[in-house]
Amino acid sequence: MAVSVVSEVAAGPRQSALQNGTFLTASVVVALVALPILSIFYLAANPVENIWPHLSRTVLPYYISETLTLLFLVACGTLTIGISTAWLVATCRFPGRSVFQWILLLPLAMPAYVVAYAYTDLLDVSGPVQQILREIFGWESVHDYYFPEIRSMGGAAIVLTLVLYPYVYMLARSAFLEQSNHLFECSRVLGKSTLEVFLTVSVPMARPAIAVGLAFALMETINDFGTVDYFAVHTLTAGIVDVWLGMGNIGGAAQIAAVMLLFVAVLLFLERFGRRYRKYYETGNGLNQPPVFVLQGGKKYAATAACLIPVLLGFLVPVLILGDYAVRYFDVTWTPDFRTDAFNSFSLSLVAAVSATVVALFLAYSVRLVPTRFLQALSWTSGLGYAVPGAVLAIGVIVPFAWLDNSVDAIARTYFNTTTGLVLTGSVFAIVFAYTVRFLTISRGAVDSSLSKISPSMDMAARSLGNSASRTLVMFHLPMIRKGLATGAIVVFVDCMKELPATLILRPFNFNTLATSVYEFASDELIEMAALGSLMIVAVGLIPVLLLNRTVATRNTS
Repeated sequence: MAVSVVSEVAAGPRQSALQNGTFLTASVVVALVALPILSIFYLAANPVENIWPHLSRTVLPYYISETLTLLFLVACGTLTIGISTAWLVATCRFPGRSVFQWILLLPLAMPAYVVAYAYTDLLDVSGPVQQILREIFGWESVHDYYFPEIRSMGGAAIVLTLVLYPYVYMLARSAFLEQSNHLFECSRVLGKSTLEVFLTVSVPMARPAIAVGLAFALMETINDFGTVDYFAVHTLTAGIVDVWLGMGNIGGAAQIAAVMLLFVAVLLFLERFGRRYRKYYETGNGLNQPPVFVLQGGKKYAATAACLIPVLLGFLVPVLILGDYAVRYFDVTWTPDFRTDAFNSFSLSLVAAVSATVVALFLAYSVRLVPTRFLQALSWTSGLGYAVPGAVLAIGVIVPFAWLDNSVDAIARTYFNTTTGLVLTGSVFAIVFAYTVRFLTISRGAVDSSLSKISPSMDMAARSLGNSASRTLVMFHLPMIRKGLATGAIVVFVDCMKELPATLILRPFNFNTLATSVYEFASDELIEMAALGSLMIVAVGLIPVLLLNRTVATRNTS
């Protein structure tokens, strides 16, 4: 008994030191992650040259109007396609249903700017579609007929809808699959038609999941730069780049970025509000299946067409266009510069994926060791980077890093008569840091999900055998959560490969990745030169889509 008391007394200070050290280190990590957001608001409030009055009178209302219009159009498109295809696949039987379950996710692998480049080449005045129409009808010039302009607000909305609807589809499909056939039967007894059941029962019950999917799609819309820039749609993201790089005023860019963060905050609030008081519970035995409608006649072919068109337009057509160019111009595009750009993309993404995974693991394990509300709140704050658009994050990274670079260089000049140069902002460190902050929440989700499945009793058993907290993590937890860690790292890797605005702003001179190289070629109207790099990005993007499909399929069959 005395030995037990002594052990507990001795363990007390050690436990307190562990908690204090964990809390302090986690606080520092979260502060570094939150630094870019704090920097944006500081710079917006204290610009070197205040052009806010000019911005608010001239371009800012236009930027806001364009952003709101684009968000509204994309919301309508993603909801329409995502909900309808999810309901068809989850509850109806028609030709090709088993295949559509997973290929409807394929457009998620396509960066929106890649699809924009492909369709511009296909539908532009000099593209094959308009050439064929002129030959068929004998038109001699573009003044003889009307053809919708692809480089427009409508074109940008369609492209973004085609690649972002899988967010809504994926979550809505899971929600529909969890609904019971008993609800449908009760509704039919009350005289509801199939369409009325869909609109008044199925969709309202799936609303929380739909709200989350829509929020993801709209945040990706706000973050997009390549598509809106190529289509000359002046959203807030394009405005940040214009004011910073075009006008050379980083304070004005930060002020627009602060407005953009308000948009993100509103989206997050609306997503939470959309799920508020919308919790439904299954009262059966859990073995009920969703309603099944066997479509007959023309309805089954209409359902097949409704599921095929989004995949055809959002994935197959762009891949075929880019694949044709990649094959025909392979000898021209497979150059040392291309291989260097590919190596830069892979190496940066790999380092960022490892960095995000390590930081996520540390934060998640810190909360497990010291499960206080304050530390949990700090950990939650670290995940806000994913909601911050890349262009906004780039400003928040470069400002404190530039200040630190200049301060260190000034000290080196004063006391050591030497110069350190731009160690942070002049290297890839700033890009890796931005990637880590932006995609940390993805790694956190994977780590939290894996760690939550390990019983706390395992920690107690390991610690009672004399293992330290770090040894318990390495020897026991890591082998058990390695699949979750790998999945999170892969998704972060792919997202880093596709990230464009932050990379464009933060990259060192004469440094390109596949994303920036593709953007530069497309901006110069050299789509054929951008094809191979675009296809490589898409091929890498297929990895998490296939993993995601496997996870959803496993969950639905379990």
